[in-house]
Amino acid sequence: MTIKADFQLDAKGLSCPMPIVKTKKAMAELADGQILEVSATDKGSKADIAAWADSVGHQYIGTIDEDAVLKHYIRKCAQDTVGEKTFESTIELQQIQGRDGLILDVREEAEFAFGHIEGAKSIPMGELEARLSELDKEQEIYVICRTGARSDLAAQKLVANGFTKVFNVLPGMTSWTGELFKTI
Repeated sequence: MTIKADFQLDAKGLSCPMPIVKTKKAMAELADGQILEVSATDKGSKADIAAWADSVGHQYIGTIDEDAVLKHYIRKCAQDTVGEKTFESTIELQQIQGRDGLILDVREEAEFAFGHIEGAKSIPMGELEARLSELDKEQEIYVICRTGARSDLAAQKLVANGFTKVFNVLPGMTSWTGELFKTI
């Protein structure tokens, strides 16, 4: 099935946060009501693009998986667009060591399997909404991803669902110098 889009963006082979970065730039060039098709191979882009579009007021239409390429469709809603918010409660990577609380890793399952912080819980961003019941609203939650972009969106989603002790860990796993644990 072919879906008509006004513009196509090739983000294949890029990992978080680049599909979002390129999508933001492409959306700025569109007129209100136009549709952008983003082709990406990063599985996390599905949840990232949907959450980003929602956070700025664009309409996330959907995603089609064609031969391991995800085709995301977003409609620009300029009149409804709100300024992009970043999650205000942040904590530096070094500060989470030795603290009570849960380190919530929202990277994709494979990224987690090949290296994560000891004791971290894996819930990929795309599964977060469905797995909220696994989290304790009374516990401090330190949300981490690769760079801090995906975890920002995940932290916003947690707060929107009633979690109050949420921190986005910056800058993310790319700066982690401690020991990495594997589950494979």
